[in-house]
Amino acid sequence: MSRIQATEEEKKYKKWIIILSILIPLVVVALFGVNLRRLGYDVEPLRFLPPIYATINGITAILLMVAVWAIKNGRRKLHEVLMKTAIGCSVLFLVMYVAYHMTSDATAFGGEGIVRYIYYFILVTHILLSIGIIPLVLITYVRAIAKSFSRHRQIARITFPIWLYVAITGVIVYLMISPYYT
Repeated sequence: MSRIQATEEEKKYKKWIIILSILIPLVVVALFGVNLRRLGYDVEPLRFLPPIYATINGITAILLMVAVWAIKNGRRKLHEVLMKTAIGCSVLFLVMYVAYHMTSDATAFGGEGIVRYIYYFILVTHILLSIGIIPLVLITYVRAIAKSFSRHRQIARITFPIWLYVAITGVIVYLMISPYYT
């Protein structure tokens, strides 16, 4: 089986994919550790955000599933719009998530027994895969805009289930921890 080479257009985005894949998690971690209230700023905790960004995660999951349906049914333009919207939702989620954590104290999970282990398993896999999904989404997107569709399909088969898992587990994590918000 012959290996399909990256196009010149794909190659010119490689540096940006690497930079963003490293920079986004580092910035999130750095900002996650900044609490504006503890630094003396008079800001209201953005307590209304968690149900909103959990809903955005749910919308992302739906968009991903409908986008797969669209492409399998030859609706390429619809697929493109849905995928761009899913990327936008993921960016919006990330901004709201960071804003919430910069203005609010961390919430401890209060569940006990097996539920506690399930929660932390879901949370840890969600966090790790949310870091890993960044380069996968970027590579998948670049291959599409470079019209390298066979390479796009190859990576999309990996990207889709991971991104869907991250979106769905984002909702699950919220539902599990929401009773413990103060």
